[in-house]
Amino acid sequence: MNRSIILFISIYLLLISCKQNQYADTVIYGGTIYTVDSTNSIVEAVAIKDGIIFKIGDYSDIKIFINSNTKEINLFGKTMIPGFIEGHAHIMGTGYNLKNLDLLSTSSYDEIIQIVKEKSESTPEGEWIIGRGWHQDKWKNSPEKLLRGFPTHNKLSEAVPNHPVYLRHASGHASLANEKAMELFDINKNTKEIEGGEIFRDISGNPTGIFNETAQGLISPPENNFEDHLVALKLANKHAIENGITTFHDAGSDFKDIRAYKELAKNGQLDLRLVIMLNGNNDSLLSHYYKKGPEIGLYNNHLTIRSIKLYADGALGSRGAWLIEDYEDAEGEHGHIVTPVETLKKITKEGFINGFQICTHAIGDMANREVLNIYSQHLEEGNNHRFRIEHAQHIDLVDIPRFKALGVIAAIQGIHMSSDRPWAIDRLGKQRIVDSAYPWQKLYQSGAMIINGTDAPVEPINPLPSFYASVSRKTLNKTPLGGYEPGEKMSRELALRSYTINGAYAAFEEDIKGSIEINKLADFTILDKDIMIIEEDEILDTNVEMTIIGGKIVYDKNIVSSILKK
Repeated sequence: MNRSIILFISIYLLLISCKQNQYADTVIYGGTIYTVDSTNSIVEAVAIKDGIIFKIGDYSDIKIFINSNTKEINLFGKTMIPGFIEGHAHIMGTGYNLKNLDLLSTSSYDEIIQIVKEKSESTPEGEWIIGRGWHQDKWKNSPEKLLRGFPTHNKLSEAVPNHPVYLRHASGHASLANEKAMELFDINKNTKEIEGGEIFRDISGNPTGIFNETAQGLISPPENNFEDHLVALKLANKHAIENGITTFHDAGSDFKDIRAYKELAKNGQLDLRLVIMLNGNNDSLLSHYYKKGPEIGLYNNHLTIRSIKLYADGALGSRGAWLIEDYEDAEGEHGHIVTPVETLKKITKEGFINGFQICTHAIGDMANREVLNIYSQHLEEGNNHRFRIEHAQHIDLVDIPRFKALGVIAAIQGIHMSSDRPWAIDRLGKQRIVDSAYPWQKLYQSGAMIINGTDAPVEPINPLPSFYASVSRKTLNKTPLGGYEPGEKMSRELALRSYTINGAYAAFEEDIKGSIEINKLADFTILDKDIMIIEEDEILDTNVEMTIIGGKIVYDKNIVSSILKK
């Protein structure tokens, strides 16, 4: 009898347990939910259990999984999409841009000088002032003295003579130093040039303060310590989730960066899921990881390290992008290859042999061609190595089909077209702009995989302006009417996929994220407008209402707003 009672109780408890396991931890309903699955379906509700998507479908079918312990999130007509995946940006750069001087929104050299001068007044004499984000082609008023389109240090040095100042260009491919900074590193007219870069000089041979590409390394402000790194990473994490980003592809990390990621993740302070590219210029880092092998899905899928970041050329704005033909506005100039071809070949081969994905920065058409040539030595049609070209900004027509043929992913940034196109025509000329600059539809029609991002802190991290630029081909001032080269616009479906499931594919993660499907991670972005149907220009007025990662609300605009009001 006792044995029968025990068996009965055991079966009863098991049945209760099984019933409890059928209930969801969270159910989201009451709005438009885009799944971004293979059929681009729209559902009414999503149920989450243990951070995983448990059920999706009509609310009437989902509500049976609700009990008294289930958290219910009513969208009240808002829109939910898979969490935005930032396809190419710099997590530590984003954090330090928030920690130091953020110059992204500046519109003149005088404004920058004033910001630096104000900072100097609260900074002990002799200490460095660091900033990033200026872009001379975006200034409304140009300084009186320009050399090759760039400002000179003189006015800055006069305003701030007692602090070394180092201000990185928005692109990260050039920097402006004041006289004090150059004095500390003995930079003068006798300083020799460095391969892959250039010190801009006046007619007398004196440095103007502009250091292009690899020449930036001639000035090295004091290195940030580990505590600085943690502060910057926390700032970047917070900033990213406030903008609806759930996964962040970081384009180049070193030992100290990775240590910071692991420190925050281990302590449960890293909301973002980070996909890390190793800095390909760091031989000891690469050697370490060749022995160790890729690290995949650490800390409950919050950290993956399986890629290597290389640089083939510089940026278009500083005429560092490597072109086949001369720059339209600088006869005889072709830009720079910033890493020797033999080095690119060597690291690509070693990375390939050791199981790492190769991701190479290439903006100019010659850089894209050379990188495809290097990749072709290891890739063939039907491969699944998913090598990437970061930016893929200007591609000769004959090279576009090679992306599909080699399985190479085009990691573009829609916002770069919006910011750069008004002046990029001066660099490339009309024919190259029309044929092969920002050729998104040509890439897509050829069968290439396209992912999207912002390249923050080169551009603000918010995905919505980049989404807008992708579908409109307009500047953020909503010009020109009809957009630049409108035939290259992305459809809204393609733009959304480029920011979600395609980004997951580019990190070998399409089985666990990037779409709202059963058994995938519950990573979502909730918007106050339906970006798939609203008027095009309204996309810029859309806000992130909530960010959910692993079923957990990590950002809620309403809560933040109520705190601010208090």
